[in-house]
Amino acid sequence: MEAGDASGTGFLNITTRTWSEKMLAAIDPDRDLTTCLPEAKLTNESIGELLPSVAREVGLPPGVPVSIGGGDNMMGALGTGNVTAGVVTMSLGTSGTVYACSDKPISGEAESNFDAGWQVNMFTMWHYLEALKALHIESNQAYVPKIIFTSSIAVFGGPFPEQIDDTFLSAPQTSYGAQKASCELLLSDFSRKGFVDGISLRLPTICVRPGKANLAASSFFSGIIREPLNGQKAILPVDESVRHWHASPRAAAGFLRHAATLDSGLLENRRALNLPGVSCTVEEQIEALRRAAGQSVIKLIERQPDDTIINIVSSWPRNFTAKRARALGFQAEASFDEIIATYIQDDLPNASKASAD
Repeated sequence: MEAGDASGTGFLNITTRTWSEKMLAAIDPDRDLTTCLPEAKLTNESIGELLPSVAREVGLPPGVPVSIGGGDNMMGALGTGNVTAGVVTMSLGTSGTVYACSDKPISGEAESNFDAGWQVNMFTMWHYLEALKALHIESNQAYVPKIIFTSSIAVFGGPFPEQIDDTFLSAPQTSYGAQKASCELLLSDFSRKGFVDGISLRLPTICVRPGKANLAASSFFSGIIREPLNGQKAILPVDESVRHWHASPRAAAGFLRHAATLDSGLLENRRALNLPGVSCTVEEQIEALRRAAGQSVIKLIERQPDDTIINIVSSWPRNFTAKRARALGFQAEASFDEIIATYIQDDLPNASKASAD
């Protein structure tokens, strides 16, 4: 089975491109369901050769490699040129799909490449909402899709109070934050007009992210935990006194699931939410790592100050009350120790080998 199609089942670990034993165990804890599923393959991966009898019938030479192909929507996106930022494709048939290409929708790149940041992070949203508005009109106003937009706490800028409450002004001090704030306003207005039913979730920095580091300015928050736990060196570009707002990937998935079933009438036309999380310093992160895995992993963290990262992170908020979101049922971890434990349980290879010294 092609990995892209397999990901649509919800049972695939998209990082390793293998079936998730945890998800399958949740369905049937008494059987190994991986034996019932085909191996996930890449689109261009050869699965064999054309049989001589078939080759003769279709007029091809024997031995032609056979690949597994890909899903119609994904291949349709490539075929229609949806491979550059700002392009949106709509496919109508048995189902209706709107999809867009985004090459570098991250905070660090948005700051260093002003034009690309706005094209990727904001104008793609405009085209996406315009396509959904067209579907709404064509359906005689019957089609009103629910949109959950993953916004960011970067929509806020200093000076900050000790804790940001739900009435604090959105005044971003980075291009990335301005782009996210613009998308929030677009979604709110398209929702006000009845074209869509949207909600913006101002996510904490998601930590500890699995996989490899990316170019996001916040990437190091995960890196200083993930890399040492995997026996690799990690770079710390800011001072240990830096405080930030975190939630785990598991909590983030919970935010999205909860938002999908939330009655938007409860938002009272204030469609952006500050989500719960854990406020802690980098030093407190490192101490939690020490408690989880011992002193040896701490030695893998190297201090290398980076003025660009320091300046970006200094403009981000550090702590929230998140009372409104909590009252609506959104939940996150209570400590950074819990966040590390979640990573070890969900994403760390050979997690049983990670033990304290």
